[in-house]
Amino acid sequence: MWLQSVTAVLLISFALAQQDDDDQLTEEQKICSDKSAGELFRLKTGDTNCRNVVQCTAAGLQAIRCPPGLAFDLEKQTCDWKWAVKNCDKVTKEKKVQPLLKTDDPLCPQENHLACGDGNCIERGLFCNGEKDCNDGSDENACDIDEDPNRAPACDKNICKLPDCFCSEDGTEVPGDLCPENNNCDRVPQMITITFDDAINNNNIDLYQEIFKGRRNPNGCDIKATFFVSHKYTNYSAVENMHRLGHEIAAHSITHNDLESFWTDASVEDWAKEMAGSRLIIEKFGRIKDNSVVGLRAPYLRVGGNNQFTMMEEQAFLYDSSITAPLQNPPLWPYTMYFKMPHRCHGNLQNCPTRSHAVWEMVMNELDRREDPQIDEDLPGCAMIDSCSNILNGDQFYNFLTHNFYRHFDQNRAPLGLFYHAAWLKNNPDFLDAFLYWIDEVLSNHSEAYFITMTQVIQWIQNPVSVESAKNFAPWQEKCSPGPRVDCLVANRCQLESKELAGEALQMFTCHRCPNKYPWLSDPTGEGIVLN
Repeated sequence: MWLQSVTAVLLISFALAQQDDDDQLTEEQKICSDKSAGELFRLKTGDTNCRNVVQCTAAGLQAIRCPPGLAFDLEKQTCDWKWAVKNCDKVTKEKKVQPLLKTDDPLCPQENHLACGDGNCIERGLFCNGEKDCNDGSDENACDIDEDPNRAPACDKNICKLPDCFCSEDGTEVPGDLCPENNNCDRVPQMITITFDDAINNNNIDLYQEIFKGRRNPNGCDIKATFFVSHKYTNYSAVENMHRLGHEIAAHSITHNDLESFWTDASVEDWAKEMAGSRLIIEKFGRIKDNSVVGLRAPYLRVGGNNQFTMMEEQAFLYDSSITAPLQNPPLWPYTMYFKMPHRCHGNLQNCPTRSHAVWEMVMNELDRREDPQIDEDLPGCAMIDSCSNILNGDQFYNFLTHNFYRHFDQNRAPLGLFYHAAWLKNNPDFLDAFLYWIDEVLSNHSEAYFITMTQVIQWIQNPVSVESAKNFAPWQEKCSPGPRVDCLVANRCQLESKELAGEALQMFTCHRCPNKYPWLSDPTGEGIVLN
């Protein structure tokens, strides 16, 4: 998020006056006795004090104030929009009791049991299952990818074999051993995935036509993209046409709930309602009948941990594309979640899965946003392109795209992901022109480069073929270059309402018959029968 980088610049720091009174120093020592290094906390609670925090330093207490309009979030340990901060009534972030997982001698006589923070023993499988089974709740307090007692094991290539499983220790190895040891990757196609998030409607249909019409991959087929579709405001007639043209449609939730913590903490059932419900709506009202809606992306890229991935297994989703990998060289290839993630859980308070799951991760490699990596100072990477805040004009954007293309192409040819919201290109014509020019240049100069969907990337990983064979690779030739649309030239315009959205008059475009009610969480088919 832009806020994280802006916060670092805007935080206004000032030192409290040095106190001569020994009693005051003693009081400061008391205040700091239970604080971890660098921890920021409040001296006073309340809305009027929510901007102000302090931290313990060798020179005493140091005060920090967030800029106007922001407040300090104790859990995130950063400034955020005031409306988003819910802990102004607290002095410090919650102190969580840790379980006794690493001790010199075993604390639990029973086999396969582990000790809570209070010394009581419970079954190993109850740790990090989303429910507090210890009296002190400590079984849910050490649950990251390195601490979860039930975490996925490290990559084991003797077990993990294509086509069902792919992993490597650092995530950078090329599938199928197509890249020889001298790192000459000429035989590996350079796959590029363009994705768009949110609704497909009249605000962006013309943009998609301009990008994709008439542009073809080296195999003669139209270039393709993946669309992560959220429900509200979506034109399902347009979704149907994008699917007809060979683009991939994936789920991006029904509600697109604005509360980011909802996605972080959502239950398996919550995730199923949002994502399986979204797929049901897409398939019914977009008339998609080939079971091709197999991917999802979490709103705001807020990963839902094991609950999200458990739901994906239960609901037969093939892949997720919500997890961001920090900027690194070489970049990462997609991987399966049977084994431990090959990178750290990147992002502020992200909830990455820790256990084994039968799901592919189309990892979102951060892009390098420096104009000239040879002379520019290091900058944090960015995943969604509209979060790359230093791109100010078309020339910069072209250089950005070119640099990141060769960063992938000249190293391990991991798929290059370009992740957009349509409005960013619509509102910046110079960026769109640069993007189209860059696509045409890549297609003209690189017979190894293919703009394909995320599912097509997975199909290649499962059955790796060389650049020479890619021109005849069957999964990349489906719906190669469809002709003009001949049916449903005028969609049904449905004026609808829903008990779940009381007071809202909504409309939906679809080639399917109009439903009785506006589809929503408890009534995804729009039959007017609300499910419990």
